[in-house]
Amino acid sequence: MKAAAVLCEGTPVASNIDVVEWDAIEPQPHEVLVKTEASSLNHLDLWVGIGMPGLNLSYPRISGSDGCGIVEAVGSDVDSGIVGKRVLLNAAVKQHNNQPFVPDDIRMIGEHDNGANAEYFTAPRENVIEVGDVDAITASAFGLTHLTAWRMLMTKANLQRGQTVLITGIGGGVALAALNICNYFDCTTIVTSRHEWKLEKATELGATHCVLDEGEDWSRTVRGLTEKQGAHICVDSIGGPVHHPCIKSLARGGVLVTCGCTAGPAPKTDLARIFWNQLSVMGSTMGDMEEFAGVLELLANGVTPVIDSVYPYTEASDAFARLESGEQFGKIVIDWSSLH
Repeated sequence: MKAAAVLCEGTPVASNIDVVEWDAIEPQPHEVLVKTEASSLNHLDLWVGIGMPGLNLSYPRISGSDGCGIVEAVGSDVDSGIVGKRVLLNAAVKQHNNQPFVPDDIRMIGEHDNGANAEYFTAPRENVIEVGDVDAITASAFGLTHLTAWRMLMTKANLQRGQTVLITGIGGGVALAALNICNYFDCTTIVTSRHEWKLEKATELGATHCVLDEGEDWSRTVRGLTEKQGAHICVDSIGGPVHHPCIKSLARGGVLVTCGCTAGPAPKTDLARIFWNQLSVMGSTMGDMEEFAGVLELLANGVTPVIDSVYPYTEASDAFARLESGEQFGKIVIDWSSLH
């Protein structure tokens, strides 16, 4: 089969991506074999290419934690009724339902195990869900980012219709997914970015307010937009210097939910404000299959992901280069359909 393989670790990652012939794969007894129609990239793909701290990965390997396709075969323990169905991947293996934290033995398809950036991928039957006639490119761009944002907003922060939500770094996949979810629930949204053009695009997508992040403390601006009350919830995956203004932007009893720290893991914070205003700071990672089913109801109801670009599988290295540039607005998709 064809695969967009990460040949070795190192940067730039795109220069180490090549479409190669890979040995055919077969499903284990509990797995399905999926003929990939589309996969989409996440920052996790870059970390797999750079080399994951604390994780001993071997190369070459196949990344890809978002994939959609048609089930072609099943293992001996799986009901064959799913063969021929279009399914979407939840890459978090052993993420048990209703568990408030990530289990020690969790594995990520596309990180610990080979992923969806290939002509075929395998996954446990319980880690795929049918998506009917939803377009495969759309579905592949919806999966992990919307699941992550859903868990952050609904499970962790207990989002209520009409609340005010601060979303940092608009243009990234999780941030745009959070905006989608907030729009669905008629929330007031305040989004930040270092780029005016991204703020303009966010306005077109329904963001209520936009704040240009020029490296200064923008929390006063956020509080001014909320009649000095602050935001009920902040969704952040940046960390670093963005964390402190996020804390200062929250209303009393507010919740900051983080799923990443692309700008640094050890930020300045404000403990006095946290305890006096009784703020909550919560971590969140991916989501379980119950949460996946919940957020996919939005997809079925017409909520669609923002797609930056679609590349044929033969140009997979260009897709990685686009992600590495940081200039994307939305998801980057690799189209595998020409192989089938």
